[in-house]
Amino acid sequence: MSSDHRFDQPRASRRFWRAIRRHCPDCGGGPLFHHWVRIVDACPRCGLRLNRGESGYALGGFWLNMLFAEGVTAVLFVGTLVMTWPGPPWDLLQYGLPALALLTPLIFYPFSKTLFLALDLTIRPPERHEHDAAHG
Repeated sequence: MSSDHRFDQPRASRRFWRAIRRHCPDCGGGPLFHHWVRIVDACPRCGLRLNRGESGYALGGFWLNMLFAEGVTAVLFVGTLVMTWPGPPWDLLQYGLPALALLTPLIFYPFSKTLFLALDLTIRPPERHEHDAAHG
Protein backbone atom coordinates (compact mmCIF):
# COMPACT_ATOMS: atom_id res chain seq x y z
CA MET A 1 0.00 0.00 0.00
CA SER A 2 1.06 3.51 -0.73
CA SER A 3 1.40 6.27 1.83
CA ASP A 4 -1.37 8.09 -0.09
CA HIS A 5 -3.96 9.00 2.60
CA ARG A 6 -6.80 7.68 0.43
CA PHE A 7 -5.42 4.16 0.77
CA ASP A 8 -4.83 4.21 4.53
CA GLN A 9 -7.46 1.81 5.77
CA PRO A 10 -9.93 3.03 8.40
CA ARG A 11 -10.89 0.78 11.29
CA ALA A 12 -13.95 -1.43 10.80
CA SER A 13 -15.92 0.50 13.43
CA ARG A 14 -15.31 3.75 11.54
CA ARG A 15 -16.39 2.15 8.26
CA PHE A 16 -19.65 0.92 9.79
CA TRP A 17 -20.34 4.27 11.45
CA ARG A 18 -19.88 6.02 8.12
CA ALA A 19 -22.13 3.46 6.41
CA ILE A 20 -24.91 3.98 8.97
CA ARG A 21 -24.77 7.68 8.08
CA ARG A 22 -25.11 6.68 4.37
CA HIS A 23 -21.63 8.00 3.58
CA CYS A 24 -18.71 6.31 1.86
CA PRO A 25 -17.39 3.66 4.27
CA ASP A 26 -13.88 4.18 2.92
CA CYS A 27 -13.42 7.97 3.19
CA GLY A 28 -16.61 9.32 4.78
CA GLY A 29 -17.55 11.31 1.66
CA GLY A 30 -21.07 11.83 0.50
CA PRO A 31 -23.82 12.14 -0.36
CA LEU A 32 -24.01 8.67 -1.90
CA PHE A 33 -27.69 8.78 -2.81
CA HIS A 34 -29.54 10.94 -5.34
CA HIS A 35 -32.83 9.99 -3.68
CA TRP A 36 -33.69 7.48 -0.97
CA VAL A 37 -33.07 4.47 -3.23
CA ARG A 38 -30.84 5.78 -6.08
CA ILE A 39 -27.19 5.29 -5.19
CA VAL A 40 -24.42 7.05 -7.12
CA ASP A 41 -21.88 5.04 -9.11
CA ALA A 42 -18.84 6.30 -7.20
CA CYS A 43 -18.04 8.26 -4.06
CA PRO A 44 -17.91 11.99 -4.90
CA ARG A 45 -14.85 12.45 -2.64
CA CYS A 46 -12.55 9.46 -3.19
CA GLY A 47 -14.00 7.99 -6.38
CA LEU A 48 -14.51 4.50 -4.94
CA ARG A 49 -16.84 2.56 -7.23
CA LEU A 50 -19.73 1.52 -5.00
CA ASN A 51 -20.49 -1.60 -7.02
CA ARG A 52 -17.22 -3.47 -6.75
CA GLY A 53 -17.63 -4.95 -10.21
CA GLU A 54 -18.30 -8.57 -9.40
CA SER A 55 -21.14 -10.61 -10.80
CA GLY A 56 -23.94 -10.71 -8.25
CA TYR A 57 -22.41 -8.03 -6.00
CA ALA A 58 -25.80 -6.35 -5.51
CA LEU A 59 -27.11 -9.54 -3.91
CA GLY A 60 -25.07 -8.82 -0.78
CA GLY A 61 -27.01 -5.63 -0.01
CA PHE A 62 -30.26 -7.38 -0.93
CA TRP A 63 -29.44 -10.27 1.43
CA LEU A 64 -28.57 -7.89 4.27
CA ASN A 65 -31.79 -5.94 3.69
CA MET A 66 -33.96 -9.05 3.79
CA LEU A 67 -32.14 -10.40 6.84
CA PHE A 68 -32.77 -7.14 8.70
CA ALA A 69 -36.42 -6.87 7.63
CA GLU A 70 -37.24 -10.46 8.52
CA GLY A 71 -35.28 -10.20 11.76
CA VAL A 72 -37.18 -7.09 12.88
CA THR A 73 -40.49 -8.78 12.04
CA ALA A 74 -39.58 -11.98 13.89
CA VAL A 75 -38.31 -10.13 16.98
CA LEU A 76 -41.46 -7.99 17.13
CA PHE A 77 -43.69 -11.03 16.68
CA VAL A 78 -42.02 -13.03 19.44
CA GLY A 79 -41.67 -9.97 21.69
CA THR A 80 -45.35 -9.13 21.32
CA LEU A 81 -46.35 -12.70 22.10
CA VAL A 82 -44.15 -12.83 25.20
CA MET A 83 -45.22 -9.40 26.48
CA THR A 84 -48.96 -9.89 25.96
CA TRP A 85 -49.44 -13.63 26.63
CA PRO A 86 -52.05 -15.12 27.24
CA GLY A 87 -54.06 -12.59 25.22
CA PRO A 88 -51.88 -11.37 22.33
CA PRO A 89 -53.35 -8.82 19.91
CA TRP A 90 -53.91 -11.24 17.04
CA ASP A 91 -55.36 -8.61 14.70
CA LEU A 92 -52.29 -6.40 15.15
CA LEU A 93 -50.01 -9.37 14.58
CA GLN A 94 -52.00 -10.57 11.57
CA TYR A 95 -52.20 -7.20 9.80
CA GLY A 96 -49.55 -4.94 11.34
CA LEU A 97 -46.54 -7.22 11.09
CA PRO A 98 -47.02 -8.08 7.40
CA ALA A 99 -47.34 -4.36 6.66
CA LEU A 100 -44.16 -3.72 8.63
CA ALA A 101 -42.44 -6.59 6.80
CA LEU A 102 -43.24 -4.83 3.52
CA LEU A 103 -42.16 -1.35 4.67
CA THR A 104 -38.95 -2.27 6.49
CA PRO A 105 -36.96 -3.19 3.35
CA LEU A 106 -37.83 0.18 1.78
CA ILE A 107 -36.78 2.07 4.90
CA PHE A 108 -33.57 0.05 5.40
CA TYR A 109 -32.55 -0.11 1.70
CA PRO A 110 -29.90 2.64 1.59
CA PHE A 111 -28.39 1.45 4.86
CA SER A 112 -28.16 -2.13 3.57
CA LYS A 113 -26.20 -0.93 0.52
CA THR A 114 -23.66 1.08 2.51
CA LEU A 115 -23.40 -1.45 5.36
CA PHE A 116 -22.74 -4.30 2.94
CA LEU A 117 -20.09 -2.16 1.24
CA ALA A 118 -18.50 -1.48 4.65
CA LEU A 119 -18.49 -5.22 5.41
CA ASP A 120 -16.99 -6.03 2.02
CA LEU A 121 -14.32 -3.31 2.34
CA THR A 122 -13.40 -4.61 5.78
CA ILE A 123 -12.93 -8.13 4.43
CA ARG A 124 -11.42 -7.08 1.09
CA PRO A 125 -9.81 -3.62 1.30
CA PRO A 126 -10.08 -1.57 -1.89
CA GLU A 127 -7.35 -1.62 -4.50
CA ARG A 128 -6.17 1.40 -6.48
CA HIS A 129 -8.06 0.38 -9.63
CA GLU A 130 -11.36 0.58 -7.71
CA HIS A 131 -11.02 4.36 -7.34
CA ASP A 132 -11.91 6.69 -10.19
CA ALA A 133 -8.68 8.27 -11.47
CA ALA A 134 -10.45 11.65 -11.78
CA HIS A 135 -10.58 11.91 -7.95
CA GLY A 136 -6.90 11.85 -7.25
